[in-house]
Amino acid sequence: MAQDEELFRPAGGDRVDAQAIVRPSLSYVQDAWRRFKKSRMAMIGLWVIVFMVLAAAIGPYLCHFSYSDQNLSLVNRPPNKVYWFGTDALGRDIFVRILYGARVSLLIGFVGAFINLGIGVIYGGVSGLLGGKVDSVMMRIVDILYGIPLLLIVILLMVVLGPGLKSILIAFGLNYWLNLARIVRGQILSLREEEYVLAARLVGASQLRILLRHLIPNAMGPIVVTTALLIPQAIFLEAFLSFIGLGIQVPMASWGTLASDGYRAIRSYPWQLFSPAAAISLTLLAFNFLGDGLRDALDPRLRR
Repeated sequence: MAQDEELFRPAGGDRVDAQAIVRPSLSYVQDAWRRFKKSRMAMIGLWVIVFMVLAAAIGPYLCHFSYSDQNLSLVNRPPNKVYWFGTDALGRDIFVRILYGARVSLLIGFVGAFINLGIGVIYGGVSGLLGGKVDSVMMRIVDILYGIPLLLIVILLMVVLGPGLKSILIAFGLNYWLNLARIVRGQILSLREEEYVLAARLVGASQLRILLRHLIPNAMGPIVVTTALLIPQAIFLEAFLSFIGLGIQVPMASWGTLASDGYRAIRSYPWQLFSPAAAISLTLLAFNFLGDGLRDALDPRLRR
């Protein structure tokens, strides 16, 4: 009997100290940022993007040349101390033109992505929340738009509006929100039967309030990741359209037009193509690394 009492002896120590919280609790955003920082490639991608944005915003003001300045006595010069990336067939500084091109490409990337964010979230959210026949009709519209080639939309817009920045943004806004709308719809369908949504309905919350205050915030993880991956798609779309002559027109500079000019002279002056191609590749890789890092950080199933 004495041996049994020894086994069940109360533990010592102050009860208050035993209940003290040693590790402070973290919010969802803080925990996501903590896990995001652990991804080395995601952090590299973030810093590359920050550097690109700062270079596009500030770099042209620090240069002595403009993207349209021509000097026919310095045509097709290789990279040197004055012209870091060399000059093109008209004697223009390729480095300065890449900085100006970064403004156009990043502007299209961010603006286009946020346009599609608004359209895709609203369309997919309404479709998933209402369900039934409304959802069926809205998804059939998405299927029809999926079947229309993007290049056909761009050509029609070029005929009506002419080539330029406006046509590219409209084409991107007409096509690239479809995938985001499907993702948001799937998230809303899985969340609309949760207990907190039923509780909001019982207290008389409207459908709009339920969508904006409860459903979309809880689906924000996939939305943020998809939006981050839409930006490189928009940049690549602009580069592709400008490369084939349907995007930004000369004398404006974009990475697509610079790659198109360099492609024509690749045999004799390869640096004219390598510089814009490297800028496009580096930016796309950075955004892809950032998107992968956000996906891992915002996924609660990967929480440790």
